[in-house]
Amino acid sequence: MKAINRIIESARSSPRRIVLCEAEEPRVLQAAQRATREGIARIVLVGSATAIHQAAAREGVDLEGMELIDPATSALTAPFAETLFALRSQKGMTLDEAKREVLKPLCFANLMVRLGHAEGSVAGSVYTTADVVRSAIQIIGIHPSFKLVSSFFLMMLCEPFHTLKGGLIFSDCGLVVDPDAGQLAQIAMAAADSAQSLLMEEPRVAMLSFSTSGSAHHAAVDKVVEATRQVRASRPHLAIDGDVQLDAAIVSEIALRKVEHSQVHGHANVLVFPSLEAGNIGYKLAERIGGAKAIGPLLQGLNKPANDLSRGCSAADIYYVIAVTCVQAQTAAARMNPQTAHLA
Repeated sequence: MKAINRIIESARSSPRRIVLCEAEEPRVLQAAQRATREGIARIVLVGSATAIHQAAAREGVDLEGMELIDPATSALTAPFAETLFALRSQKGMTLDEAKREVLKPLCFANLMVRLGHAEGSVAGSVYTTADVVRSAIQIIGIHPSFKLVSSFFLMMLCEPFHTLKGGLIFSDCGLVVDPDAGQLAQIAMAAADSAQSLLMEEPRVAMLSFSTSGSAHHAAVDKVVEATRQVRASRPHLAIDGDVQLDAAIVSEIALRKVEHSQVHGHANVLVFPSLEAGNIGYKLAERIGGAKAIGPLLQGLNKPANDLSRGCSAADIYYVIAVTCVQAQTAAARMNPQTAHLA
């Protein structure tokens, strides 16, 4: 089964409450309708109820099975404003400002996630990445296990012409521009967790460089080597190779020749890029020349799932991100309460 199909089936097995705050956008409505009809999520649309109904009518979208919440009339708005004020007052926000801010759908949606009224949020078809990430960090917060939020792409190589088959995690391709060794180690561990939950297989991490096993000497290589050391110290049972060039990360014959004492053996399913520049170029090469399907950018390192979208995304892209967010929410629930997560 293709990796994306496994994700969809997992989402359908225990659908989660996912909030969408760009509910007047046609692509979002189409994705919401598909997610609802196919049973992968319980969709909540946040925004002006009148505007959402009008947009749905224009697009021929049936809203049956979805919940609509209008911040202007919701009973949740006042307590949400109090929560936001408590969160942001030390940064200078007044209660009046919190009351105005909570009327904005992105803010309201993330407060729903923070306070347990939803299990994940998806935005970014209209909002900028900066807005989506800032709101998620300020309201949902960073998970105690991590020191930063990073991003990844889920790359699907499922076409007949692909010699390397299956799903890969590419990180970080959309957020952290020039991570130091400590940040790169954080990205690698978060990406390993993403592989565990979304690929549903043991993570095998390659810390990419232009050097393999010290074949080149440069500060950029030293950073990757140190990041790998930190990951091994924190997670001694995680399979990880670094510094390693791309071919040695994904081709077993090359790994055998070039990587002594390899833990990954040329079968990496997590590729950690040394910088945003490398990651962005890498995923676009894989997508545009290699024919891979890129899903993302997705966020990792948050307390609860909140994912970004490209503003050029299609309705199908949003549908896939909804499915991913559901699986992330399942994983988060399982970590909090392993015995009852499947009942949520």
